[in-house]
Amino acid sequence: MKRGSTIFLKVALFLIGLPILALCMFLVQEIGNYTVELYPEFFYIKYFVFIVFYGAAIPFYFALYQAFNLLTYIDKNNAFSERSVKALKKIKLCAIMISSIFVLGMPLFYLVAEKDDAPGIIIIGMILIFASMVIAVFAAVLQKLLQEAINIKSENDLTV
Repeated sequence: MKRGSTIFLKVALFLIGLPILALCMFLVQEIGNYTVELYPEFFYIKYFVFIVFYGAAIPFYFALYQAFNLLTYIDKNNAFSERSVKALKKIKLCAIMISSIFVLGMPLFYLVAEKDDAPGIIIIGMILIFASMVIAVFAAVLQKLLQEAINIKSENDLTV
């Protein structure tokens, strides 16, 4: 495969990571401070905000790294390999972890929405959960298809 065809996707992965990095650097601190303003009696709530957002960012960047590795395997004509299957499995697990972190953080979204009278915050939390689960299901399907393709390829190699 031509190297140029995956360069666009690698650049897209980099551009996907930039807004999350900006969110983690600038906005999470502000969100934490805002939750303390809403609930001054629970000063430690800001640490829960940090745990939810930074905790979700770690598997997100690991999944981006695995996607980058997958594109590298495609560049090297190793797309149909066990390493590709493992990369897809890790992406699936990262998406499940992100979804789980936001499920555990939903009470925090509820508290902010309740006090701020903004039910859209809960909808945003639900979108984050379901988007992560869609990615997990998609990665699982691709993993299964790739594993079957590898099995068929190995059977064909043995019959020749």
